[in-house]
Amino acid sequence: MITPAHRVSEVKEYYFSLKLKEIAGMIKDGKPVINLGIGNPDQPPAPEVLETLNKAALRPDTHGYQGYIGIPELRNAFSQWYKKFYGVILDPESEVLPLMGSKEGIMHISMAFLNPGDEVLVPNPGYPTYSAVTQIVGAKERSYDLLEENNWQPDLEALEKLDLSRVKMMWVNYPNMPTGAKASRTFFTALIAFAKRNDILICNDNPYSFILNEEPQSLLSIPGAKEVAIELNSLSKSHNMAGWRIGMAASNADFIKYILRIKSNMDSGMFRPMQEAAARALALEEKWYKEVNNVYKKRKELVLRIMSLLECTWQEDQVGMFIWARIPEKYPSSKDLSDKILYEANVFITPGFIFGDNGEKYIRISLCTSEEKLQESINRIENIITN
Repeated sequence: MITPAHRVSEVKEYYFSLKLKEIAGMIKDGKPVINLGIGNPDQPPAPEVLETLNKAALRPDTHGYQGYIGIPELRNAFSQWYKKFYGVILDPESEVLPLMGSKEGIMHISMAFLNPGDEVLVPNPGYPTYSAVTQIVGAKERSYDLLEENNWQPDLEALEKLDLSRVKMMWVNYPNMPTGAKASRTFFTALIAFAKRNDILICNDNPYSFILNEEPQSLLSIPGAKEVAIELNSLSKSHNMAGWRIGMAASNADFIKYILRIKSNMDSGMFRPMQEAAARALALEEKWYKEVNNVYKKRKELVLRIMSLLECTWQEDQVGMFIWARIPEKYPSSKDLSDKILYEANVFITPGFIFGDNGEKYIRISLCTSEEKLQESINRIENIITN
């Protein structure tokens, strides 16, 4: 009998993959479910980005294989973007590696740096892919707590009192998903010092820094950060290009070479017209970001009305494209509240437990839904609460 690899039994299907199947089944059965769960931007990319894509796709010389390191125009665009908005200098020839989305980068980095048995510090709550990929490559997950009373930042002093001798890598994610917390420069400075003292590679997953955030930050802006850190970034959220699958990794030249050794054995480069369009997107002025965020601001007001209806509480200084809130004590868990809203109001809200047990008493709502659907969600939830 042919059986799958052990890693298949160790990794579960992604929660949203399963939930989307259930929601599709409910819709097929005639239940008009509104999905408020996923951070899937519903606004389009800038018109000039689409124009660049269309023109490039019409040229006869753009349809062949592309280089593994991305076209020079895209690497230069990422470098200029980092200089302009983050104040970080990156050599486009050696310190920038375009990726097919930053999610791909999580796998490539893990394969490039982790051996079986190496330990990885993974945030709780945190993006489930960090844990899944750690398991896939045969490394060992070491969960670390993110708590509301500590502004969803790790207690580095407490961590350093533990045995970190086998820890090779630490995943961080600021602005944070799912909590919306920002990291201060003071914390980033302490994090880099912690990494150097303990020989730990820090990987900052940074796709949310342009959404409802007045001060985009990069971990690489800290002096000496490139020596011990890699940063992932993406056009998915910042430029409404989630389905395009365009991201990047930035670090010192040696780290980029290690990642490239893995990547070059797994794909054959991105479609050139998409790379040219991505380069155009990275050259957009601040006005475009503000227009996108104005839409999110209006939606945020409606999402907070939903949270109020559900008697949830939240921190006011959240950034990013989600609202994260604590559920009232009358609900035993986030799953109970999420299921109630889904099955009684046909509205899906993400339960916080999927991000780790520190998210058990929280829910998350995406801002990637039109004002019309958010208002309809409010009406439906009001009906089940008042009846």
